[in-house]
Amino acid sequence: MADIVQQRLEDRIPALEQLERVGLSMLKRSTALEYKLHRTVQSKDDFITYIQYEINVLELIKKRRARIGYHFKREEIEYPIIHRINHVFRRATTKWKEDVQLWLSQVAFNKKWVCDFLSKVLSSMLAIHPDKPALWIMAAKCEMEDRNSSESARHLFLRALRFHPENKKVYQEYFRMELMHAEKLRKQQQELEEAKIDVGEYNFSPEILSGKLAEVVYRDAAQKIKGAEFILSLLQIAAIFDFTKELQDTILQELQSQYVDDCMMWDFMAKRELDAAGAPELQSAKGRASDTDRREERCCVVYEEALKSLNTEYEWILMVLAVCNLLTCVMNFCRGHVDMLSISKQPLLLDFSLHEHRPFTKAFFMKMIEIEKEQETPKISNLRDYYERALREFGSSDEDLWMDYIKEELGRHGNPENCGKLHWRAVKTLEGESVEHFTTQYTLLQTGHV
Repeated sequence: MADIVQQRLEDRIPALEQLERVGLSMLKRSTALEYKLHRTVQSKDDFITYIQYEINVLELIKKRRARIGYHFKREEIEYPIIHRINHVFRRATTKWKEDVQLWLSQVAFNKKWVCDFLSKVLSSMLAIHPDKPALWIMAAKCEMEDRNSSESARHLFLRALRFHPENKKVYQEYFRMELMHAEKLRKQQQELEEAKIDVGEYNFSPEILSGKLAEVVYRDAAQKIKGAEFILSLLQIAAIFDFTKELQDTILQELQSQYVDDCMMWDFMAKRELDAAGAPELQSAKGRASDTDRREERCCVVYEEALKSLNTEYEWILMVLAVCNLLTCVMNFCRGHVDMLSISKQPLLLDFSLHEHRPFTKAFFMKMIEIEKEQETPKISNLRDYYERALREFGSSDEDLWMDYIKEELGRHGNPENCGKLHWRAVKTLEGESVEHFTTQYTLLQTGHV
């Protein structure tokens, strides 16, 4: 063991000599840490301590450089340390392959200090954890955002879909990525045209610029994953981008034709009428009021048509909640506030819905949460009550519900101190693979990847 440690320390002599130039001496501490990594019984904590020590050295070098104005020989000072940290990470992840947090720490380190090794780290991580969709998504985002490689991101999403062919989140983020890629190319084309730069034979593909690759993703997703709620999530993503009108129209037409029996489609179409922009020439208060009346009337017509087509208890409940939401919007316009008709003041109706119409679905509770959050001053007590009721029904199997609740507490109306308790409850309540999925998502949230 001593020979190995000695060899590693000798390999570091050039870097240590350069560190002396910026006023840092670290030989004694490095020797002690190096010996710990070569014990017969190795500890994960020893590896983490070593890595953290080296990262601290990098931070000190960065500060010392700024203070004394020395900006030379980075290849001789920082790069060997970065290589060494990745080497120790590699040894640790080889020994403790299942520790997702360890992998994520190495990803975070490389994102901050150097992206040269990022692809290799991501590839190694996914080879060990191909069953975790959140890691595929994070890896693709790293390729797109940190390495500026849409091609690598696309390749990762396609590989992810081989392992998770019906995963909604993977499709949603893949769809978003292709639209971001198209937007990026459109901006590049505009900048070149404004600068009057001749690009020779290179031409931007009109199909790619218009979002055709995203449309391919949409069509593949729509074939494999059914339900208006999922299709609407793709439509909402497309609506973020200002060049997707044709794509949005396509999605909307297929939504209306294929999901006539889905209450989520009707609810969306009704709210779409209510939210439709008025004519710009309606400047007078009377004109705006008339326009609002027309939009509310069209919204009610859609709801009435929906109620004729949908006759199960669940759809009726959702329609009642949606109409409550419409009434709130009307009161907002007429009174200027929502206190007169908040959800907490239609208690008999909601109590009837909650006690007389079981079993519930997750969408039922999410609709209640959505309505509360649309109030001018949402009450966190109401939101907590709705989440708690939802968790009583689905808390043992739905890790996303726990994550949504935690994110709510991290929001401006919540209390971040409650997150630890929610995490503990989730781990105790969830069953089977849901526990592992939740742990992965919670870790990604803590490291800023969600």
